Amino acid sequence: MATVIIMPKQGQSVESCIITEFHKNIGDAVSKGDILFAYETDKASFEEEAPVDGVLLASFLAKAMRCRC
Repeated sequence: MATVIIMPKQGQSVESCIITEFHKNIGDAVSKGDILFAYETDKASFEEEAPVDGVLLASFLAKAMRCRC
């Protein structure tokens, strides 16, 4: 069963994030705790970890893309 990774909310005043780097590609095996991607807000930079072991099936965002968080 697939696990959806949703951009975490970074505070009430933060409305958008920018994807700065992907550490895994579609089809890559991932282990729990692996860094999937990095993103930044107007205040800080973050990395998102894989919550479970598996394979990256899809990505709906692109590098440098602004998205809601």
